[in-house]
Amino acid sequence: MIRVEKITKSFGDLQVLKGIDLEVPKGKLYSIVGPSGAGKTTLLQIIGTLSQPSAGNVFVNGQNISVMNERQLADFRNRQIGFVFQFHYLLPEFSALENVCLPAFIAKTSKKEAEQKACEYLDFLGLSNRLNHKPGELSGGERQRVAVARALINNPSVILADEPSGNLDTKNREDLHELFFTLRDKFKQTLVIVTHDESFAAQSDAIIRMKDGLIE
Repeated sequence: MIRVEKITKSFGDLQVLKGIDLEVPKGKLYSIVGPSGAGKTTLLQIIGTLSQPSAGNVFVNGQNISVMNERQLADFRNRQIGFVFQFHYLLPEFSALENVCLPAFIAKTSKKEAEQKACEYLDFLGLSNRLNHKPGELSGGERQRVAVARALINNPSVILADEPSGNLDTKNREDLHELFFTLRDKFKQTLVIVTHDESFAAQSDAIIRMKDGLIE
């Protein structure tokens, strides 16, 4: 599903990734852990096509994304990658339903189909009574569940999450973690999650420990 080969990444004279090799099988949940500055987010951004490696190759669902141009990357990202960040990045002027529909609209999905799929995901996530609420009217946990629905709307090959529970209280954090395992078990979703939560990482299919730009 995901294969990373000899990835390096430098910003000027600073080498952040120093030769990463990694494989994540389909339908598995892998956690990436390590101290700040280890290169975790940089690696996740490269897998998600948000950043290009300085050298090496990344394959997602059999496609080498390292050789794609910007237009190809944007289309691949929209259709194949779902993102969940520490900050939900919902558009404040749009309702929960509208926020979830946006990636589907970008993919040229009809309004009727997009709204139907968005309603199904929001209902699955326990938000059927919050469809028309704007982000400012939702709790932190509800906003992150909307962000998860948005990540799922185009049936992506992989979900990438960067400290998704970092701003949540204990109850909402546990609920979100349980949701990720449900996505793996019920929908056979492939997930790669950067986290500082060791108890969550311990439940993953594998833990990738990073330090100083390398996998330990």
